[in-house]
Amino acid sequence: MKICIFGAGAIGGYMGAKLAQAGAEVSLVARGPHLAAMRENGLRLIEDGKEISVPVTATDDPAELGPQDYVVVTLKAHSVPPVVDKMQPLIGPDTTIVSGVNGVPWWYFHKIGGPLEGTRLESVDPGNAQWDGFGPDRVLGCVVYPAAEVIEPGVVKHIEGNRFSLGEPDGSKSERALALSKALTAAGLKAPVRPKLRDEIWVKLWGNLSFNPISALTHATLDVLCTDPGTRAVARAMMVEAQTVAEKLGVKFPIDVDRRIKGGAQVGAHRTSMLQDLDQGRPMEIDALVGSVQELGRVTETPTPTIDTVLALVQLRAKVAGLYTG
Repeated sequence: MKICIFGAGAIGGYMGAKLAQAGAEVSLVARGPHLAAMRENGLRLIEDGKEISVPVTATDDPAELGPQDYVVVTLKAHSVPPVVDKMQPLIGPDTTIVSGVNGVPWWYFHKIGGPLEGTRLESVDPGNAQWDGFGPDRVLGCVVYPAAEVIEPGVVKHIEGNRFSLGEPDGSKSERALALSKALTAAGLKAPVRPKLRDEIWVKLWGNLSFNPISALTHATLDVLCTDPGTRAVARAMMVEAQTVAEKLGVKFPIDVDRRIKGGAQVGAHRTSMLQDLDQGRPMEIDALVGSVQELGRVTETPTPTIDTVLALVQLRAKVAGLYTG
């Protein structure tokens, strides 16, 4: 089984290191100093206070790797459409694209059934780049739960979590899903195959949709924005609007809004990924995390006034910083 991790930063590097340590045939696509360090010293992973170094096949040219059985995409959502053409050498007749990207996935309406079957989402897949370039039949969904960071080139520090939930768009327990689950489990990761992955997508999105933009606007950490009466009220309103949208799409939430906010507060003084990106001058995942829910509101004819307001504010914040072009 040949597995390529495309976008081997923090999460991709963590998965790649675990697979390589377990002896899997894995390759990594990365760039810049991170790639150079992995080529020279292997990929170093710090986990549970211990550091390991594993030799890995790493490149910035997918053509060097050839067709894969699985291509695990762990880029930021806005970074994927521009590199679809570059990824084509990795794709053979039986290649599975594993979409480990935050937010509403581009394939969301593939095999969902009903009147919205096949609906495309411009906010996450402008110009249908992924739908046409990969093909939705290739996709296997993935909800990423681990937290990790690249603390220096070639060095990934695992912070918490080891679950990568997998799911077919039609909810089946396919051979390809079970085979990848087995490989990830052998590497010491949790990889359940879920019949209703979209429900998990929304529970994670619930927090990302609200906490991320509010943190970018206020620079507050999770514990603060989830307990301050004002920002908590804004986050809650966004989540209630999102829940209405999701339930119109058939999603069932296993927890309520207040419990989800409490869970966010319990994470502690965490700086969200959007705030980290803003501070470090990197483009933020605004469209995949917030714009996509606004678009789904329009698709389902659901008003999203709070989401619309916060989206407009965070878009302008990013534009002023030179980090958003829309």
